[in-house]
Amino acid sequence: MKKDARYSCYPFMREKASTVDFEIRTDSLTTHIGVALAAVKKETVEVVADDLLAILPMAYHVNGSVRGKLAVTEDDLTWLSDRYDFYVSHVKDEIQNFVLPQGTGAATALHLCRSEAKKSYRVLHKVSEEREVPAILFDYLGLLANVFFVMAVYMNQYAGIAEIPFISKSYPMKKKKENQ
Repeated sequence: MKKDARYSCYPFMREKASTVDFEIRTDSLTTHIGVALAAVKKETVEVVADDLLAILPMAYHVNGSVRGKLAVTEDDLTWLSDRYDFYVSHVKDEIQNFVLPQGTGAATALHLCRSEAKKSYRVLHKVSEEREVPAILFDYLGLLANVFFVMAVYMNQYAGIAEIPFISKSYPMKKKKENQ
């Protein structure tokens, strides 16, 4: 009997290697970026929407760059770094502390993207224990998580929503001395 493709959601699903876990995780990342893009478009912040449209296919390029041909270049990394610098130039005062992931629908969707990028990075680490992984993929995913963070803060700033600092009870922070 011929196998019916309708019962297979992904051809590598039964592999033991972590590569498939990475591919599934980065597929989730890409899907979350699509959700964030829809939310950003509703809030009509064109610069963020344009950037997400550029990042969206890149997430799939990261996905395929382990099993297939490396599809992330130094130019891609430079572009992403430039976008990070752009957002930081607008939100540098708001990102001096840890903040709670809250705010507009777009900001919270971007915080989910940040979390998914970190999860993708972690699974990529697991893959690297099994096979060689190009260092640029780690750089790209780490930077991508940070870009999503500053984008989220930018979206809240655009909407006039203040960030809520997170004060950890687990990791005490050094207090600034008065009149330094």
